[in-house]
Amino acid sequence: MPRTETDDPISAQPRDAIIALKDLSLTLGSAAGEVNILRGIDLTVGAGETVSIVGPSGSGKTSMLMVVAGLERATGGQVMIGGKDFTRLNEDQLALFRRDNLGIVFQSFHLVPTMNAVENVAIPLELAGRRDAFDRARALLERVGLGHRLSHYPGQLSGGEQQRVALARAFAAEPRLILADEPTGNLDAGTGQQVIDLMFEMSDHKDVTLMLITHDPALAKRCRRVVRLADGLIVEDSLAGGDARQAAE
Repeated sequence: MPRTETDDPISAQPRDAIIALKDLSLTLGSAAGEVNILRGIDLTVGAGETVSIVGPSGSGKTSMLMVVAGLERATGGQVMIGGKDFTRLNEDQLALFRRDNLGIVFQSFHLVPTMNAVENVAIPLELAGRRDAFDRARALLERVGLGHRLSHYPGQLSGGEQQRVALARAFAAEPRLILADEPTGNLDAGTGQQVIDLMFEMSDHKDVTLMLITHDPALAKRCRRVVRLADGLIVEDSLAGGDARQAAE
């Protein structure tokens, strides 16, 4: 019996989609004039999915992630994240949504240098008014293997330790969606593997959606889906084990 479009786990539109981008475009100004960064992105990601975003430098990967995070405004199309239309939210509303629903892991850690590990992880919890902010921060640091480094500042931690602090902070508020932009880019292979194992373990445990930008083919294939960008367009959307579907001719 032939498979219909609605049977395709890639092209189907799940009711519980946490990311739904429709004809997304992003145009930014430069000294040489306007630059079309994203040129009509259509992408749907269901709750609990793991998706890697791959493609050459300048293809629009980080820009798309920034739009999904509400840190960059789309110039066209629809951006639905967790059922919220980001094009209709103001900056304060976007910040509140991020606080309660998103965790972000950057390549360069983005820890506050004047705060120790516990304080860095407690930031989103304190902003949310959680009375157990520091207890939860300590528990998360224990989970990522840093129970012995609670009072250490970022400058006293190795790169791998800093990224594990950042990972604990991203999961602190129990987000529905984790966005990671080259999270192992500044780490050696062995340390990076440890961080990635922790990220997938924590994602599986909490059943959160994970969108991951990477240049590492092996890491990309650990996700359920691999989405390839080129020149601001999705050119392929495939299951990690194959079953590729060309998204652009």
